[in-house]
Amino acid sequence: MRFFSRVALICNLCFIISVIMRLVKIGTNAKGNGYNGALKVEPIISSIVVLGWIAIFVNIIFAIVFISRYPAKKMNNIPRWIVFFNIILVPMQVYYFFFSNF
Repeated sequence: MRFFSRVALICNLCFIISVIMRLVKIGTNAKGNGYNGALKVEPIISSIVVLGWIAIFVNIIFAIVFISRYPAKKMNNIPRWIVFFNIILVPMQVYYFFFSNF
């Protein structure tokens, strides 16, 4: 479960980065000065975006497993800040994917 919590953390960080990248791209396209640099980072950006989209599924599964196993006290080896960060991002991800007009 400790490994799964870290995978969820990495996916959540990629979700935050992909949302920020999307907002920056919308801002630069609105100004009309898109970036046309020589540095090609499309594979890295696409990997971050894919992990960001997968994050909602991984995070919901993590939250369900954590909540179901928490009363049995089997979650002592996971740092609390990772658990709180992952649980706090669940409603934000649900809102972003299902209720926002992106």
